[in-house]
Amino acid sequence: MTLAAPVSHSVSRSVVEATELPRIIRIRPNFHVAAFGLMKLLPARFMLDRAEERGEVGPGTTVLETSSGTFGLGLAMVCRLRGYPLTIVGDPAIDAPLKRRLEHLGARVEICPKPSPVGGFQRARLDRLEELRAEYPNHWVPGQYSNPDNPASYALVAEQLAETIGVPDCLVGAVGSGGSTSGTSSFLRMLAPELNLIGVDTQRSAIFGQADGPRVLRGLGNSLVPPNVAHESYDQVHWIGAAEAFAATRELYARHCLFMGPTSGASFKVADWWSRRNPDATVVALLPDEGYRYQDTVYSDEWLQAQGLAHPGAAEPYEVVAPSEPGGSWTWLNWGRRSLAPVVAA
Repeated sequence: MTLAAPVSHSVSRSVVEATELPRIIRIRPNFHVAAFGLMKLLPARFMLDRAEERGEVGPGTTVLETSSGTFGLGLAMVCRLRGYPLTIVGDPAIDAPLKRRLEHLGARVEICPKPSPVGGFQRARLDRLEELRAEYPNHWVPGQYSNPDNPASYALVAEQLAETIGVPDCLVGAVGSGGSTSGTSSFLRMLAPELNLIGVDTQRSAIFGQADGPRVLRGLGNSLVPPNVAHESYDQVHWIGAAEAFAATRELYARHCLFMGPTSGASFKVADWWSRRNPDATVVALLPDEGYRYQDTVYSDEWLQAQGLAHPGAAEPYEVVAPSEPGGSWTWLNWGRRSLAPVVAA
């Protein structure tokens, strides 16, 4: 009997190292997804590495951050493994299961119960964070919305894409802090400056010029404009509704066995539309996290019906000429790599 040649395997030093990069999966010949288990592990680890190198973090340092979602979870995992105490300032978007997961990792979680009149919950969280900074003299704040190490961390994702499938013609991703889309595209454009970048936002998010307001679809969008969003990088911006994102999330699982969250569904929906309109071009969608947090919501027929969202929403987006122009639950704008001010003024 002839034995097969041994397969080379490596042992990871931690779960962070083992899972911080995505799986690259082909959906169709011209359409791939980069599916993360937890995307925010990568910037959390990278930002803490750089802070340790600069001497900003050391024994006795308390880490403070504002997050209502997966960055807080990624940061909690990294801090737990390295022994740093962590306080997360969040809002009611932190549901009970996520709060338990954070606390089981040793994080202290503070919930801001009411939004600020201007800036919403994001402003309320930032204000509370400033109060905590005064309480902890030896502290470090990652600052995911403004820290340039956030987008810089995605050089590893760009390298992975270039080495596996080559530089795509189009990259699609949800925009919250701006780190993943702005960062990954900036490194890919070193190899292919003509790369198209599509940002996926949701209605009543201030990032790309709409008026701030309540949002059902979470994990993307923002009540403030994060400094890490490089507006001049985006070729298109899509504002997608909760119904479209939730239906696409369910489709990802039902058709492709990819059990992901609704921000992934939103990115998938837009990338699928673009790839069908451009069959000779290659598109990659960034899928930020898995769906375990959403089993009682997005993956529940009863919950969707109670919310009035048990329908697929719009099949096609409506093109608008300004962020504030009404056009239904899924609109898109030819952003044209412009800064925010001239687009809003136009």
